[in-house]
Amino acid sequence: MFGQILILILGFALLIFGADYLVKGASNIAKVLNVSEMVIGLTIVALGTSLPELLVSIVSATTGSTDIVMGNVVGSNICNLLLILGVVVVMKPIRLEKESIKKNFPLLIGITALILIMSLGIIFNTRLKITKLDGFLLLIIAVIYFGIPILDFIKNDKKEKDKKGNNDENNGLIIKDLIFILLGGFALKYGGDFAVNSSVNMAQMLNISERVIGLTVVAIGTSLPELITSVVAIIKGNDEIAEGNIIGSCIINSCLILGTGAFISDIPLTASHIKDLALLLVCIVLIWLFGLSNKDNILKREHGITLLIIYLIYSIKLFV
Repeated sequence: MFGQILILILGFALLIFGADYLVKGASNIAKVLNVSEMVIGLTIVALGTSLPELLVSIVSATTGSTDIVMGNVVGSNICNLLLILGVVVVMKPIRLEKESIKKNFPLLIGITALILIMSLGIIFNTRLKITKLDGFLLLIIAVIYFGIPILDFIKNDKKEKDKKGNNDENNGLIIKDLIFILLGGFALKYGGDFAVNSSVNMAQMLNISERVIGLTVVAIGTSLPELITSVVAIIKGNDEIAEGNIIGSCIINSCLILGTGAFISDIPLTASHIKDLALLLVCIVLIWLFGLSNKDNILKREHGITLLIIYLIYSIKLFV
């Protein structure tokens, strides 16, 4: 047990180091390319911090531990929206961007509702199962999600180059910041691995079930990159990166990660999974309504405390 605790500490150290470099590189790229930090957070940062969930889902699907795939995805999203966003908002109230209110949250609500409908067998008549066909549909949504901002960036980048010409200095800065992001992603990946593996080993020593491990230990463990990255972003004043990272990670989890896992192997579900999905959908709508509850779209500290209380009750109920 002592050895597992040391590995867990090493994992946290790598996570903090990786988050610092990832946020630094992402913020710099946003400035150089003249794009919003929100867009960078929704795509580059969210994808970088979601790598642990992707790897866990691929390994779980190929080894037949499909129960962990769904638990990991849904648990990570619940963790992102209740625990991580709750911690961030308690630290510092944040204003939700108009893009989040008008597009990102409705998109996340729609995707989560779609997964719930798939799980109930309303679309492809396969009750309590996410099939390969479902997975393929989710992967198409993931391609569209990443494709639209990439195409917009290419279009805008071409216009800027036509106006100003090629700027070798900017190109050099982008390469340096991409190296920062790669170093950060590498540290986050291995930090997440160490934290997850040690946590799972300790949970198994305590005879905790696979579903509970997936929804709590693995979900929290694989969400550590999002948590540390978001906290670091808030401390550095990069609120949009923190917001985009949390929302983007949830969208990536639901489409890319669940889609990949289901495409590899059908994912059987239980009534408990359906309840978890329903809770996730309610939480997303609740946060969206919190943002709409005032004219400045600010998530206040009391909202953050509410989210943390819901997460605490949810976690306790898993073990009771």
